[in-house]
Amino acid sequence: MFIGENLSNLRIMRGYSRKQLSDVLDVTEQAVWQYENDYTSPKMEIVNNLKSIFNVKSKYFYTRDCLNRYFRAGNIPATNVAYRSKVMNTISKTQAEAKHMAFLDSFVNYLTSKVSYPAQNIIRLRDKIIDYINTSNEDRDTQIKETAKLARQELGLRNDTNDHLMFSVEKSGVFIFEKASGEEIDAYSLWTEQDRSFIILGNLKRSAVRRNFDIAHELGHLLLHYRVEFTTLDRNEHRAIEKEANQFAGAFLLPEAPLLADMKTITRVTNPDAYIDLKKKWETSLQVLGYRAANLGVMDPKRHRNFYAALHRKGYLKKEPIDETIPIQRPQKVKSIIDLVVKEGLVDIRHMIESDWMTDTSFFYQLTGIDVNFFNRYMSADQDFELGNITDLAQNARKRKV
Repeated sequence: MFIGENLSNLRIMRGYSRKQLSDVLDVTEQAVWQYENDYTSPKMEIVNNLKSIFNVKSKYFYTRDCLNRYFRAGNIPATNVAYRSKVMNTISKTQAEAKHMAFLDSFVNYLTSKVSYPAQNIIRLRDKIIDYINTSNEDRDTQIKETAKLARQELGLRNDTNDHLMFSVEKSGVFIFEKASGEEIDAYSLWTEQDRSFIILGNLKRSAVRRNFDIAHELGHLLLHYRVEFTTLDRNEHRAIEKEANQFAGAFLLPEAPLLADMKTITRVTNPDAYIDLKKKWETSLQVLGYRAANLGVMDPKRHRNFYAALHRKGYLKKEPIDETIPIQRPQKVKSIIDLVVKEGLVDIRHMIESDWMTDTSFFYQLTGIDVNFFNRYMSADQDFELGNITDLAQNARKRKV
């Protein structure tokens, strides 16, 4: 029997309205509603079209999907998704991203059910910051500055570089994925009800320095805005929250003491080109360096306005010097987990994709941002039946720390 809920989950995740999907399928909107609510079953021609649209197998629509098997209902609180957006998000967009994260959460559950994790540093750090803010009498700007300082220390970042930024955040316990989110969303983040933290990065043509800022910005949301209901905020409240995350990102990426020492080498503080060496060192944009310099009093408001005008005049607000020379950091944590569980014989990727998830490899690219070739490498690998690889099932099922 056709399971309408499976179709509904895929449709919402991919951002289709019923009307949009009906146009693609060349059926009525009412027909799509009937499929999703189990009033009628689509003909095989329609099912074949659906599997092409969503990159799944035909049997996907006749078997309980991954959300039914690997996801805990209610674990993704859509109201708490922290968007970094140029415009307020529509309900449909919020639903789509929340559903996408439900699929991601299912995928992480699927993989991590095979391994055990040590206590997550990001949770300890979050709780430490919550306790500090709740007991502090300092003003909000000072709290944000101290939070950024503490976060940098706890994540083990050196005080003279932002090398390995993404690795350090992932190592702390955050799951980072890439996604082509659209022009209006750079990144977003969320704590699940089970205290799993996610950062979703737009998989667009962004520079390394902009990606670093996105990571720091979303880390700020995770640490400063735990359980904030973003969908209930008005524009002014949303703007204030975003400003706090920007403040955190600037202080986190550019720690005060070493940056002030670096600033002593800048002779013309209003000239963006004077900061190129610092951009290379800290892997942050000229715009963020100027913002931080103004925040620390290196530039007064007038000079900062001149600095920003120079950025605009030189076209640096669209593309900055040496953007193409700084390598873009890519998420590695989930790929490492996959490597581990495959190496230990705990997961067979072909079985996972074709049987457990009933999809194509391109489905996982769209879901995780991990290149199709990464999955295909396991799909096409020859099976090795040497005696050393034939081990006791109980031994294969043992827990491993990641």
